[in-house]
Amino acid sequence: MKQDYAVIGLGRFGGSVCRELSMEGMDVLAIDIDEEKVNEFKNIASYAVIADSTDEATLKELGIKNIDHVIVSIGDNIQASILTTVILTDLEIKKITVKAQSDYHEKILNKIGADQVVHPERDMGKRIAHSVISNNILDYLELSDEHSIVEVKAGKKMQGKTLVDLDIRANYGCNVVAIKQENEINVSPSADEVLREDDILIVIGADKDISRFEKHLVMDHA
Repeated sequence: MKQDYAVIGLGRFGGSVCRELSMEGMDVLAIDIDEEKVNEFKNIASYAVIADSTDEATLKELGIKNIDHVIVSIGDNIQASILTTVILTDLEIKKITVKAQSDYHEKILNKIGADQVVHPERDMGKRIAHSVISNNILDYLELSDEHSIVEVKAGKKMQGKTLVDLDIRANYGCNVVAIKQENEINVSPSADEVLREDDILIVIGADKDISRFEKHLVMDHA
């Protein structure tokens, strides 16, 4: 079912979210206190308005209570981010996603009612770190504080071997949930699947187990 979204804060992160949602055909209300940023999104979002999101009366006038999902991506003003989140919680918005500036900010947001807290800079830093450690790490996604999912290119140690041969689950505590082969994806691959040079494994597990897996089996120089 089609949902209505609001993006508060049209900086680099909020602007990117707004663009993607709009490209997917969603109705998006774009809000920022900066006129220049709002003008940039007038032809992208369904509605783009200059407004102070820390003013409850203004948010009510904009019909924020009718929005299914509000994304708060206010830049460096942590106070405004927190106050906006408090107001949205009081207005009983169905889902509130907030961008955190720091771990401390994240703790506060979780306590005051944010449904989802995102930490794009930190998460992107982790993804980049994993990709520069090994040429075989293609992507990295944090699922929780201790669990992640990674896309890895089959290293030299894996090629020509089956999943049974590697026994990744027993040896490293990780699970191979899918294998990408050319343009196809094989979900729940069989144990006798032979890995080829360009195969990409999608692996899920605890961070410490994935780290061991990367060091011992993935890295070409290991």
